[in-house]
Amino acid sequence: MYFSSRLEAGYRLAQQLVGLYRYENTIVLALSDGAVQVGQQIAATLHTPLTMLLVEQINIPGENIEFGTLNQSGRFTYNGKFSAGEIEEYYSEYHGYLEEQKREHMSSMNQLLGAGGIVNEEMLREHNVIVVADGLPNGTSLDAVADFVKPLHILRLIIAAPIASVEAVDRAHIVGDELHILSVTDNYLDTNHYYDVNDIPSHEATIAALNDIVLGWH
Repeated sequence: MYFSSRLEAGYRLAQQLVGLYRYENTIVLALSDGAVQVGQQIAATLHTPLTMLLVEQINIPGENIEFGTLNQSGRFTYNGKFSAGEIEEYYSEYHGYLEEQKREHMSSMNQLLGAGGIVNEEMLREHNVIVVADGLPNGTSLDAVADFVKPLHILRLIIAAPIASVEAVDRAHIVGDELHILSVTDNYLDTNHYYDVNDIPSHEATIAALNDIVLGWH
């Protein structure tokens, strides 16, 4: 399935969610700048707050292989496709590079955290949390979400995305309490491929939008 824009995809997801969560204690949690565009439509329709969880992907150098993800709390989640032996082998070979990437991403996230518009743990307690992605090529980002919310007492973890791989959906069934996925593919291409318009703003512009517009929903 293809979409004209992330806003259109968000509207479609909102129609599935509005009857379930319009009058419930709910918050929309976006996983990327593109996901904020999707989440805006959901938050506006449900009249819920929208915020963002910072999650950064760290890849094996020279290869298009995701080693794992780092969330804003500093917790690192390994790619679940790797065995313990593979993780040890990669980490041994690229230890210096991987640690430097973690430091750089954490420093960048800490700067953004000071700008506001980013989730803190207290915002999620006793809420239904709708986790929104603009696309799920795999389940690693969902594992990062699970690590973030694990210490918290949330009501339900709802995963919503316009497009996802079979692998991501399998992982979502394990991590989440409820799924809303518009289209599933076994040959996931780059997320931008599924949208006619790819006008994703920078982190800074996204956070400004969260502060100026979305956090004011009532």
